[in-house]
This record gives sequence, structure tokens and C-alpha cells, in this order.
Amino acid sequence: MLERLGRMFTGTTSRIIITTMLSFVIAVNGSRRLGAFDIVFDPTNYGQNLLTAARALEQINNQVRSLENQAQSLLNQARHLASLPTSVVGQLTSTINQMNGLISQAKNISFDVQTTQQDFQRLYPRQYAAAISSDKMVQDATARWDNSYDGLKQSLTVQSAIVGSLDQDGQTLRTLMARSSTAVGSLQAQQSGNELLALQIKQSLQAQALMATQARAETLRAAEQQASAAAAKERFIRFIGDGRAYAGGR
Repeated sequence: MLERLGRMFTGTTSRIIITTMLSFVIAVNGSRRLGAFDIVFDPTNYGQNLLTAARALEQINNQVRSLENQAQSLLNQARHLASLPTSVVGQLTSTINQMNGLISQAKNISFDVQTTQQDFQRLYPRQYAAAISSDKMVQDATARWDNSYDGLKQSLTVQSAIVGSLDQDGQTLRTLMARSSTAVGSLQAQQSGNELLALQIKQSLQAQALMATQARAETLRAAEQQASAAAAKERFIRFIGDGRAYAGGR
């Protein structure tokens, strides 16, 4: 619409110039025809009128050019305010939610600080007291093995989810780069840059999730070995006893 407005002003200028020139021609011809009535032609007055008309035309041309510049400025502002037609924010948010869902599926030893401390003290003691039954130690050992198994399983699941999203991230990156290179204004360029940053943050969150689940699995495995060693030591002491039975046998 603004472009049509500019073209309309340009056409108006041409019409004004033509109309003015025709008026001058009619005035000259009329003065000649009225010569029979002894009307005297005043060249000085005619020159002043012509100069005044030329100045008026110049002012009109300046106004038209000003309006054309304003129209072009509005067009440029419209381009800078144009937003991206689509967005990948929903897609990135969905992937982050999926990763959070996988982390929240942690069983037994969870990622909650208070719960983790309580469960760890219960299932991974530094040593077993003599009052603890052998059945209880076997139950604890089974629970520790389950924890290690679930930790390794969760770590592999998160790894698979991250690897599965690599192709999608590559396509998203290509899309955002294409949008950034073809941005028609500052707003589109800024939005493309923000979404590229969001993609980078999403990948960073995925890496943190993977590190957390891997560290959890390794920690559970190491704690299982330590607790199993403490239980084995206690069972060995109970098996040996105080040594009297062996002394009596000699």
C-alpha cells in the first residue's frame, strides 16, 4: 500500500507540471489574441509569474519527495517489525520435558536430596551390626543390586534419547540458520538468534542430564561394592566366630 502511495505522489507531480505548463501556454496565446484590443504584454511581470510558478512546483516536488521518503521509512519499519512465520520453541520445550520425564523416573535412590540421604544410610551402611540378621543383609544386597541395575538402565535410556534427538537437532539448526540468513528485518534476525541460543541451551541441559544419570549409576555401583564388602566381612566374622570351636578341635 505504501509503495502504491509513493507511485501516486509521483504521478501527481507529473500532472501538476503538465497543468502548469498548459496554463502558461494558454496565457501566452490569449495575450496574442487580445492584441487587437491593445492589451500590452509585460515581459517582466510574465517572468516574475513564471519564476513564482517554478518555485511553487519545486516546493510541491520537495513535499512529494518527503512523502516518498516517509513511505519508504514506513516500509523499512514494517520489515524490521516482521516476526518469524514459525517457531521451534515448542519443539525444544518438548524435548526438554521429555528429558526431565526420564530423570524423574529414577527408582529407589532418587535425585531428591533428603530421600537420597535416608535411603543411602539404610541400604549402604559402613558396617553391619551383629544384631542384623543374615536375611536382612541378603535383602539389602538384593536392593542394592536392583538400584545399580536401575541406575545403569536409566543412564542408557537417557543416552538413547539424546542420540535419537541428534538428527532432529541437526534439522532444527539448518532451519534456524536459513531463517537467520534470510531475515528481512532486525526482529526476525533477533528471533532467529534467540532460537539458536535456545537450541544450544537445550543441548547443554541434555548433556547435564546425561552426566547426572551416568554419575548416579557409577556411584550406585561403587556404593554397592562397598556395602557388599561390609556385609561379606560381617558374614565372615559370624562364620569364624570367636575361634573356640577350632581350638577345641585341635
